Amino acid sequence: MKPNPSISARALAHVQALDSYVPGKQPQDTGWIKLNTNENPYPPSPDVKKAIALISGDSMRKYPSPISAGLREKLAHHYGLPGPDWAFVGNGSDEILNLLMRVFCDSEKSGGYMVPSYSLYPVLLSIQNSEPVKVRYDESMVFPTDEVVNCGANIFFLTSPNAPTGVAIPTDTIRDLASRFPGIIVVDEAYGSFADEDAIGLIQEFPSLCVTRTFSKSHSLAGMRIGCLMGNPEMIELLDKVRDSYNVNLVSQVAGLAAISDTSYYEGLIEDIKRTRDQYIRECRARGWFTYPSQANYIFTKPVNGAGEIGVEVAKSLFDFLLTRKILVRYFGSDTLTDSFLRISVGSENEMLILSEAIDQWLKNA
Repeated sequence: MKPNPSISARALAHVQALDSYVPGKQPQDTGWIKLNTNENPYPPSPDVKKAIALISGDSMRKYPSPISAGLREKLAHHYGLPGPDWAFVGNGSDEILNLLMRVFCDSEKSGGYMVPSYSLYPVLLSIQNSEPVKVRYDESMVFPTDEVVNCGANIFFLTSPNAPTGVAIPTDTIRDLASRFPGIIVVDEAYGSFADEDAIGLIQEFPSLCVTRTFSKSHSLAGMRIGCLMGNPEMIELLDKVRDSYNVNLVSQVAGLAAISDTSYYEGLIEDIKRTRDQYIRECRARGWFTYPSQANYIFTKPVNGAGEIGVEVAKSLFDFLLTRKILVRYFGSDTLTDSFLRISVGSENEMLILSEAIDQWLKNA
């Protein structure tokens, strides 16, 4: 009797070749200062905990709203859209990005994205066996509109503010792109709540443009996995065709409703984070470190050591030194535009103070 081939050998060839997404380190032991995955350093609105505590056992034994109806209605009202058929809710914005790929990408229809940007895009495209279309930024981070217009992609993903630099694409630039690009435009605004402007106002003007957001960053609910998309009802209808039947659980729906209803709490929290961010950008620049003008909840900076040196080894040296102090930041060594930088999430004022003290120690030792 012949042995069965391995499990992997039975998988689709393009899945076998797939390089999976690598998230930032999530340590399980205590004592770490986590400045590597852009989580909000502050707790969610107290209303969230209260709302979750009121969920009854009878509600838990039943399926939740399959379309997250209450949250869709609230999102439409919150963002000034005509109705709930302009909003979609997902199990984190990552699920929504995956669904968009499922609808618009395959071996014949390509998806495009900027480099550098969110490293999940190429993974999701590979799952669809779709050829990625990459358009590169240069160090200026000026958006190359003409190149994107002519790139040939069926759908194009813009991360604004950009990950990992934090640089936002001006709304007028996105409007110009939307007026000329022949395919679908997705403005991934995972960090949009921290920016000076956004693209949500363009949705009704351009039916082929949609905006994704997440409750993970601005609303301190990364553990709840809640994302949303605002777009034309035709877009929402297509996503509803391919999503899982009950893609967002009851607790997440309740938490999302409570969070988006407490606008005053989150407006104050976001302002605190932006103030800390801007203060730390000034501090990095005072050290002589080139630092991009971030409109997100993180900072992208190029360390300079005590000898005045910059580069890959300098960035890795600081990354490793902080690791010994149980301080996690993010290093992106796979691209020449990013490999001399570190991305630092904006933490609490105390966490940022500890970080600054650790950097001072590294400078003395370097």
